Amino acid sequence: MRRFEGQVALITGASRGIGRGIALCLAEEGANIVVHYRTHPEEAREVVEAVENLGGQALLWRADVADRAAVASMFEGAVRHFGRIDIAVANAAMSVRQLVADADWEGVRRTFEVSQFGVFHTCQFAAQQMIRQEQLRRSKGKIIIISSIHAVVPVPASAPYNMAKAAINHLGRTLAAELTEHHINVNIINPGWIDTPGERKYATEEEIRAGAQRLPWKRLGAIEDIGKAAAFLASDDADYITGATLLVDGGFVLGLQLPSDAAQEG
Repeated sequence: MRRFEGQVALITGASRGIGRGIALCLAEEGANIVVHYRTHPEEAREVVEAVENLGGQALLWRADVADRAAVASMFEGAVRHFGRIDIAVANAAMSVRQLVADADWEGVRRTFEVSQFGVFHTCQFAAQQMIRQEQLRRSKGKIIIISSIHAVVPVPASAPYNMAKAAINHLGRTLAAELTEHHINVNIINPGWIDTPGERKYATEEEIRAGAQRLPWKRLGAIEDIGKAAAFLASDDADYITGATLLVDGGFVLGLQLPSDAAQEG
């Protein structure tokens, strides 16, 4: 199935983790990819090579999404190169895990700049470009925001990240309402605990394996799980879906419910 033949997808944070998974899933179905990264250039080049091996074209672009001018330049460069942007995935994020009482303000501010403001920049420039360009298919464009269950679960030591994710979920719904007249779809994905390189900053392999066994699905999510969800929302199959939040967590949030016996006592 080649649902994205001839389409162009810009994905922030595409060098590794969830962004990489989305880039490859879309490329497998024919999309040309703007591979954005800020760090990990070698892994970004691997994604470019993988896209090309799948028969697509790729444009590698380094930028800090917290830098508004840099994001504007990326969109301008992508349009110069490919002529249009049909799919934009605002995925890039970061988190500094500290308790609120101990939090370093630089880490707090940087988390907001990347995980909240960077998403705003990406979505705004994507919306502007999609409004300008002619309609290619039934939808004039698809914007997907990669949020997190942190938007609804108050995970300790993650207050700035939790706040940023809650904010971008509401941004997505607001933008969806604003763009209905242009037939531009805006949707949100809330991933659960996903197996990404970033998890290794905070947990050992043994801790990750043990944690996975506590999840209802008995495994962490794979980047392909989020990639496939994004591919659905980016496709014509999702043309009648906008302003929605898709939970892709293998039952993680369900597993946070009270035990059945405790619930019955209540």
